[in-house]
Amino acid sequence: MPSTSYLSRAASPLKTPQSEPIPGSSQVENRAGGFAWEISSMDRLRRFLILGSEGGTYYATERNLTRQNIDGVKLALDENGVAAVQEIINISTDGRAPKNDPALYALAIACAHSDENVRKAALYAIPRVARTGTHLFHFAEFVQTQRGWGRALKSGIASWYEQDEDKLAYQVVKYRQRDGWTHRDLLRLAHPEAISPTHASIFNWLCNRDNDSVLPITIKAFKYAQASDSFHETANLIKKYGNKLPREALNTEHLNSGEVWEALLYEGMPLTAMIRNLATMTRIEVLKPMSKGTSYVIEKLSDQEYIHKSKVHPLSILGALATYSSGHSARGISSWTPLREIIDSLNKAFYISFKNIKPTNKRTLLALDVSGSMTFGDIGGMPGIDPRIGSAAMALVTASTEPNYHIVGFSHELIPLSISPNERLDDVISNISGLPFGRTDCAQPMIYALNNKLEIDTFCIYTDNETYFGNIHPMQALYEYRRISGINSKLVIIGMTADKFSIADPNDSGSLDVIGFDTATPQVIADFSADRF
Repeated sequence: MPSTSYLSRAASPLKTPQSEPIPGSSQVENRAGGFAWEISSMDRLRRFLILGSEGGTYYATERNLTRQNIDGVKLALDENGVAAVQEIINISTDGRAPKNDPALYALAIACAHSDENVRKAALYAIPRVARTGTHLFHFAEFVQTQRGWGRALKSGIASWYEQDEDKLAYQVVKYRQRDGWTHRDLLRLAHPEAISPTHASIFNWLCNRDNDSVLPITIKAFKYAQASDSFHETANLIKKYGNKLPREALNTEHLNSGEVWEALLYEGMPLTAMIRNLATMTRIEVLKPMSKGTSYVIEKLSDQEYIHKSKVHPLSILGALATYSSGHSARGISSWTPLREIIDSLNKAFYISFKNIKPTNKRTLLALDVSGSMTFGDIGGMPGIDPRIGSAAMALVTASTEPNYHIVGFSHELIPLSISPNERLDDVISNISGLPFGRTDCAQPMIYALNNKLEIDTFCIYTDNETYFGNIHPMQALYEYRRISGINSKLVIIGMTADKFSIADPNDSGSLDVIGFDTATPQVIADFSADRF
C-alpha cells in the first residue's frame, strides 16, 4: 500500500481517539487523560453548589477537588460577580442542592471579593443563604478564613438577627452552637440593634442576662424542657407547646423514650427531621408493623403537597432510604430491623420529591456510566450515595415519566440493564453496586444504538465526564449516529461530579450539559428533549 498509510491513522475530525483532542476543537485534557470541553465558570459554580466536593473523585482527592472548585467560584465572581451571587442565592433558596454548605462557602468567598458591588451583594444575601442558626455558624467559620471582621461584615451578620421574633427564638433554641461558635459570640462581634423589646429580651437571654417576663414562649418552653426530670413530663411539654419545642431543646437522655418520640412525631416534626430519624423511631418501636406511628409516617411520605412545601431534597430521601434499608448506622453503632412499608414509602417519596414532569413521549436511551471512577466520592456529601448509585436513581426519575425508554450501563463496553421505576430503589441500588467496573468510553451508547439499529430521539448519559478509552469521541459517535440513522438525535450529559469538564460540545445546539441531582434537572431534560426551550 502507499507510504501515506500513516496519514489514515492521524487524528480526524470524524473519528478521533479519546486520548487526543478533536482537531479544530477547544477540547482540554481531563483528569483521566482523555479530552473533553471545559464548561463555563458559571456552570462550574452551579456544579459545586449542587454536588459539592466531599469525598473527591477517582482522579482527584477531596482537597484538590475542593481547591479546584474554589478556583471556579472565584473565576465566576471575577467574570460576573453580582450574577454569581444571585445564582448562589437562587440555588440555596430554591432547595436545588442537598446541602447548603457549598453555597455558604461560596458566599463567604464573595464577601471578600475586591469588587465593592460584589461584596455588598454578598453581605446583603447573608440572611437569605444562611437561613438557620447552623447555617450562620458555618458561614461565620467560613468567612473568617477569607477576610477580617470589618464593619460591613458585622452589619451583615447583625441583619440575620432582625428576623421575626418568633422565628428568631426558635432558631436560637434549636441551633445553639456549632463549629465552636455560639450566638453569644456573634452578638458580641456584630452588636445587632434590637428592633423590638422581644428581640432585646432574646439578646439578653443569650448573653445570660435573663428576663422571664418578656421572653418568647419558645425560650420559656426550652427552659421548662431543660428542667424536666422525667420522660413523661417532657412528652407532656411537647404536647403543650407543639412545634415550638424542637427535639434539640430536650434533655438528651429523654430521647431514648418512645413516649417522647411519639409526642415529637405527632406534634409537627418537620419532614426532614422525620426522614433523618426513621431508624431511631424504628429501633425504639415507635415505628413497627401496623402501628399508629407507621401509618402516620406513611401518610406524610405519600403527601405530594406536603413534600414539596417542605422542600426536602430528593438526595436526602435517597440517602435516608440507603441508610434505613441497610439496618445499621454508617459507623455500626446502632442497628434496627427495617420495615417494608417504610422502605416502600421512601421509594414513593423519592419520585414525589421531584415536581411533576410533563412527559415528552420521545424515544429515550438512559445510559449509566458504571466505570470504576463513578464509585468514588459522595454526591452532595451523602454517605453511601456515589455517582454510580446517584445516576441510576436520577435515570429512574425520567423513566418513571417517559413511556418509551431503554436503560443501559456502560464502561468500555455496554450492557442492557433490567431495572425500572417499578422496582424498589434499594433493590436498584444493590443491583447497580454489583456491576463490574471498567474503563470509561462515553461513546458506547451511540455505538450501541447504531449497531443495533435503535431509533433514539434523546441520549441521556449520566457520567463524571472522565472518558478516555475508545477510538472515537462521544460527540463524533453522535454525529455518526445522526448521519446514518437520519434522526436529529439530541444528547444530554448529566454531570454527576463537580468537575470542570463536559463531553457535550457547547457549539452543538442539540447537546446539553446539566447537573445531576439538581431538582430542576429532570424537567430541563424533558423540555430540551421536547423542544420546549
